[in-house]
Amino acid sequence: MATATFWKETDSTDLRHQEAIHEGIGTIVRKMFFREQSRLPIRFDIWELPPGASEGDHTHGGTGDDRPLEEIYYFLSGSGAMRIAGEEVAVTQGDAIMVPPGVDHGLYNTGTEPMRLFLIFGRPA
Repeated sequence: MATATFWKETDSTDLRHQEAIHEGIGTIVRKMFFREQSRLPIRFDIWELPPGASEGDHTHGGTGDDRPLEEIYYFLSGSGAMRIAGEEVAVTQGDAIMVPPGVDHGLYNTGTEPMRLFLIFGRPA
C-alpha cells in the first residue's frame, strides 16, 4: 500500500460560510485546510470577514470547558479590532495576536475592506 508523499488543497477545498460565530455578527468565510490528513495537534484556517462582521467574544479552556485552545491570529489584509480580556487592540495587515486558553477575546472588522487572516489553533502541550 502506497503512502502519500504530500497533500495539496486550495482555498475552495473545505470552504464554509458560517453565521454568527460565537454569537458574532454576519457571515465569516472559513477555508479549512488538511482536517483529515494532518496529525499535528493544531488546525489552521484562512478567515474572511466582510466589513461589519465579527467573531463574538468568547473563551476556550475556562471553567468547565474541555477544549483548552490556544489561538494565533495573523492578519493578511484589512483592519479591525480584537477585544482581549476587556482591552480593545487595533489590528491590521502584518499583525499577529496570540490568545492563551481561558482569555476572553473577540474579533471585529471595523474597516471598510474585507479582513483576511490566518488562524492557527490547538491544545497546548
